[in-house]
Amino acid sequence: MSEDGRGRVAVPIAALTDPDRLRALDETRLDAVPDEAFDRFARLVGDLLDVPVALVSLVDADRQFFPGATGLPEPWAARRQTPLSHSFCQHVVDIEMPLVLPDARLYPRVRLNLAIEDLGVVAYAGMPLTDLDGRVLGSLCAIDSKPRAWTPEQLRTLADLAAACSSELRLRIAVRGAEQARRRAEEAHDRLAMLAGMSEMLGGTLDVATAVDRLGHAMVPLLADWCLITLVDPAGRPRTVTGVHRDAEREADLARFAELLTTGLSAESQIRSVLRTGRPAVRAVAGLDDVARGTTRPELVPLADRLGIGSHLTVPITAAGDRVIGAVTLVNRQGRRGFDDSDLRTAQDIGVRAGQAVGNSRLYGEQRHVAEVLQHSMLPTLPTVPGIELAARYLPVADRVEVGGDWYDAFVQPDGELVAAIGDVAGHDIEAAATMGQLRNLVRGNAYGRDDPVELLVAQLDRAMGGLRVPTVATAVLARIRPDGDGLRVSWCNAGHPPPVLVRADGTVSVAEGRGPLLGLARAPRRTGRTLVLAPGDTLLLHTDGLIERRDRSIDEGQADLLAHLRADGPGVPLDLLCDRLLAAAHRREDDVALLALRAG
Repeated sequence: MSEDGRGRVAVPIAALTDPDRLRALDETRLDAVPDEAFDRFARLVGDLLDVPVALVSLVDADRQFFPGATGLPEPWAARRQTPLSHSFCQHVVDIEMPLVLPDARLYPRVRLNLAIEDLGVVAYAGMPLTDLDGRVLGSLCAIDSKPRAWTPEQLRTLADLAAACSSELRLRIAVRGAEQARRRAEEAHDRLAMLAGMSEMLGGTLDVATAVDRLGHAMVPLLADWCLITLVDPAGRPRTVTGVHRDAEREADLARFAELLTTGLSAESQIRSVLRTGRPAVRAVAGLDDVARGTTRPELVPLADRLGIGSHLTVPITAAGDRVIGAVTLVNRQGRRGFDDSDLRTAQDIGVRAGQAVGNSRLYGEQRHVAEVLQHSMLPTLPTVPGIELAARYLPVADRVEVGGDWYDAFVQPDGELVAAIGDVAGHDIEAAATMGQLRNLVRGNAYGRDDPVELLVAQLDRAMGGLRVPTVATAVLARIRPDGDGLRVSWCNAGHPPPVLVRADGTVSVAEGRGPLLGLARAPRRTGRTLVLAPGDTLLLHTDGLIERRDRSIDEGQADLLAHLRADGPGVPLDLLCDRLLAAAHRREDDVALLALRAG
């Protein structure tokens, strides 16, 4: 029981707090503001029953409010609501039938009600206002400030008007229900579209951080107001926690929340429970108490307050064998509906797909490490040769193992001459890298210590690939560089590779034409050599097709761009800086790039 503010004991009415009734009341979208349709019902009651006050009164758990009213004295007319201490209509909700009082001062149920003193309610007749399920939401009532004998005709008129008023309430509820059904249908469609595209979206990267970021932005705000994605280490401890919030101004708060959460989960934490058991957890109604219980860092509570929390769920991220490798936590702020079974099913599906993506990314990381080791073992240390400046670069395409079929080499012959080579083996995986290693070794073994013209060395390479059954086709440029007066004489043979580029000391840029068939063809072709002379300050650039080739343009356009960059840079740029600039200019690379540049001293 409670007191009404003047020391009078008020007995609580259970019907007022019925969740289904309150939900229906909320779905009317009515409040303590005038509504023309319900004001019209109040005026009709006042006119037809000849009463000074008539109300459309809806009753919630702690007040009554009047979307329709006529004749109320101030300040109640402006407020359009009263506390339950001034409510007769709450008793209509309680008894679920009409309440007719010729003189309220004579009835024990209401004689102490403050409406008698403050609103002048003496005679009262109230008819129930109901939803489609018969729940009483309030009352259509007629009020007089003096005793009154209500006639059967007046009560029948009031009942008819209450039935019509109930129909209007039901229509409002139905419209709200239809809107909710439409939103649910749109939401379901959007969720299906998100799930349909999620595998492709997550599969489009092999970087764990990128996959997690894409996952978070896919879920927020479609599924939740904000989210957390927790990944664990091999011992099952949180390793990283990242998040996404629908409000950009909350990014700093969320970043701090995620940072603290990494080491701040308590034994009662829902996230920790999901990580340990692999079973999802849902809290349809939640608050800051959940955060306080689930964490060991006091700072997390005010952070959660700013981020907003009204409901949350957590599902496991599972890899092969149902091994838990992390968790997805979705959070809705107060004002957005709580999570339900439909949300849980969607989140669980996301957890499975995220597990596949993270598992693939981790496998990629392992392969990447192996490939890095393989790469470093295959990329040579450039020799120091008097009169020749050398620089080289190898850059793999992003989101792929760290080495492919692109390669370069440079080594000094016993007589002091330099042999330089660059090539590209078909394929973009570790097998291509291994084949590249075979080919590079064949080039070294075939050329070292021999003074044969380069075209004969390449022809011998054709025969070796066929005889040793090297399972690939490849492109390559093989060059022999020897002193020639103050400069260098370069003899070279091109087997299907992008042609070398010549940058003269005076800034002239040209392509060294002359391109033969690929290496590794079933019938070895005849090879042709070319010769050019580098004067002091001249530069020869050997490169693979990843520097100039893209799907959205022809290779000729790519080569024209390369020449334009070289002309813009000028001839005096240090070779290392030149290589770095060329790689930076190829910002939309779709393939690995190898560069080998040499300059006459």
